[in-house]
Amino acid sequence: MQTASLERRLDRLESIEEIRQLVAKYAISLDMRDLDAHVNLFAPDIRVGRERRGRGHLKAWVDTTLRDQFTGTSHHLGQHLIEFTDPDHAVGVVYSKNEHETGPEWVIMQMLYWDDYERIDGRWCFRRRLPCYWYASDLNRPPIGDLKMRWPGREPYEGTFHDLFPSWKEFWGQRPDKETLPEVAAPAPLERFLITLRRDTPAPRIRVR
Repeated sequence: MQTASLERRLDRLESIEEIRQLVAKYAISLDMRDLDAHVNLFAPDIRVGRERRGRGHLKAWVDTTLRDQFTGTSHHLGQHLIEFTDPDHAVGVVYSKNEHETGPEWVIMQMLYWDDYERIDGRWCFRRRLPCYWYASDLNRPPIGDLKMRWPGREPYEGTFHDLFPSWKEFWGQRPDKETLPEVAAPAPLERFLITLRRDTPAPRIRVR
C-alpha cells in the first residue's frame, strides 16, 4: 500500500512538471515559428473550429494567424495553477504577458489561458486551450477604459479575461454593508480550487483574430 501511494505521488509530481514544460514549449515553439513542434503539443485529434480535427488543420490555422497578423511575438509566462481530475486528465490556468510586432504598432497584451490537459500514450498534451484576453494595445497607449482589445486597423472590442469567473461581476455588483461582518465561504476542496472559482461557467465565445 505504501509503495502504491508513493508511486501515485511521484507520478503526480512528474506530471505537474511535464505539464509546466508543456506550457513553456507552447510559448517558445509559437514565438520561434516551429509549427510542427507547436502542434505536436496538442492531442492528435485536437478540435479546430466547429468541424475540423487534427494537427494538420491546427497547423494550417496557426500558420495563417501568425503569417497574416504578426511579424514577431514573445510570450512571457506567469503563474500556473494545475489541478487533476484523474491521473490522466487535468485543468490549469496560466497567465501570459505577450508582445506583438504588428505593422506600425507594438501591441502588448495581458491574458490567461484556461487549459485542459490529457495524457495520451504516456505524454501530456493540450486537449484544449481557452485564451481569455484582458487587453491588447499599442505600447504607447495604455488600455484605459472599455473595449480594451485594440488591434491596429480594427474596431476595439471587449476581451474575456474575467468571463470564466463569476466573482468578478459579483464583486462590482454590490458593495457590502460596512456595518455587517461579511460571511466567509468554506475553503475549496483539494484539487477543486479552479473549478470552485469557475463554478461551471460555460466557455465564452473567444475572438482570436
